[in-house]
Amino acid sequence: MVEKEIFLTPDGLKKLEKELEELKSVKRREVAERIKQAIEFGDISENSEYEDAKNEQAFIEGRIITLEKKLRNARVISEEDLAAGIVTIGTTVVLKDMEYDDEIEYTIVGSMEADPAENKISNESPVGKAILGKSIGDEVDVEVPAGLLKYKVIDIKEK
Repeated sequence: MVEKEIFLTPDGLKKLEKELEELKSVKRREVAERIKQAIEFGDISENSEYEDAKNEQAFIEGRIITLEKKLRNARVISEEDLAAGIVTIGTTVVLKDMEYDDEIEYTIVGSMEADPAENKISNESPVGKAILGKSIGDEVDVEVPAGLLKYKVIDIKEK
């Protein structure tokens, strides 16, 4: 089975590598200490501290495996990958909502970096897919669960 390529910006790569290092060096040690302390309380068959620590350990190990897999399949988007005046992963785009006459700014990122609260949308999201490859002045229709959205590309900013 071919692994899916994960697109990351340089900042996104650093963020994932930092999280992985934190999990391996700090969190693993902390949860191991919690398990050790819980075992010292005696009978672990009815020890909720032990159960909680083991569950956290399983979560941490699962997250480490996931991050390592993602990083193995990562493709970092460099400035050379950015085409001037074209919406690509790594660009910031200003869109005008044609229905409400509002403007919104999004940064197009890979799915691992998507964070709607920071206006970072995935290249795989409906809006992200619709605007990839577009230029200033292009209009796009985006099919979303709530209906059809119409946007116009107002500006494209490369990092």
